[in-house]
Amino acid sequence: MSEENTVTVELSKGEQSVVDSIEKLTVIEANNVATYFKEKYGISAAVAAAPAAAGAAPAEEEAGKSAFNVELKDCGAQKIAVIKVIRAITGLGLGEAKGLADNGGTIKENVKAEEAEEMKKQFEEAGATVELV
Repeated sequence: MSEENTVTVELSKGEQSVVDSIEKLTVIEANNVATYFKEKYGISAAVAAAPAAAGAAPAEEEAGKSAFNVELKDCGAQKIAVIKVIRAITGLGLGEAKGLADNGGTIKENVKAEEAEEMKKQFEEAGATVELV
């Protein structure tokens, strides 16, 4: 068995704030940040591993996916705002969009990763909980 090397580094409040923000990212978002740092500064960081360590889905599983299903789990307190987002994304009528907001379910299937993340962001801004599967 190999021993795990650990390094203890004291971080300033600003540095800790950055680390906390990175840990909240999805695997795809963290990968984008890691790619940016690699391209911009030549830094190959383990940024993409941070969400996995924080309890996110395994990086290998999500990084290989190019298409996701966008699923509404909970519309939250701002139901009307969520219905508007559903209608804008899907083109559904008011009744159908309200049904999705009330009951949850798949909003859109086989969506490219970038588009799925943008949809998730729109729903979260409206107060909903969305999952990419």
